Amino acid sequence: MLLWINGPFGGGKTQTAYEVRHRLPGSVVCDPEHAGFGLRRMLPPELRGDFRELSSWRQGVVEVLDLALTRHDGVVIAPMTVTDSRCFAETVGRLRERGHEVHHFTLLAERETVLRRLRERGLGRLLRRVVGRKADPSRDSWAVDRLDHCLERLAGPEFTEHLWTDHTTVPKTADRIAVLAGLELSPHQGGQLRTRLRQARVGVRHIRFD
Repeated sequence: MLLWINGPFGGGKTQTAYEVRHRLPGSVVCDPEHAGFGLRRMLPPELRGDFRELSSWRQGVVEVLDLALTRHDGVVIAPMTVTDSRCFAETVGRLRERGHEVHHFTLLAERETVLRRLRERGLGRLLRRVVGRKADPSRDSWAVDRLDHCLERLAGPEFTEHLWTDHTTVPKTADRIAVLAGLELSPHQGGQLRTRLRQARVGVRHIRFD
């Protein structure tokens, strides 16, 4: 089974994916963004754009997830923003055509909620400065510039199941995904501080330095 967790940049996809993995034994996160940034790094800086427009990325994601779903004995979780209908058909659609059970979820929130979450990524820029790497605020600007487009496109019926996250927590969103997918997560344990520390570790591990 594949859980594809969609949503705008800053919508909580990665945190939710790792919350599910933390509470679902045998599950694994396979992040399509890793392949995308690898392809992007292959290009000269002036040619780097949206890697989702590369057919090599779409084909590679399908091939890798197909392999994981075929040979891994557990649920596979893919947190990835996809707003284009063709891209969606060539990734999620093709995996379904290959006979895999795919549950697609879109995490949505009001614009101000997503903007607040993007501002919280300032921690990443601080850490880049601490380790001597050049901070790249343009990445967050890129996400903000595309926020309205993402919210508009992802609200369409083709991107269901829609889950609104403004007034809920990551653990509760994970619970909702599990119910809709027919899965049973282990109970959420630990208080608010422990949960936030675990989420902070996830965030730090996913800071991009290039």
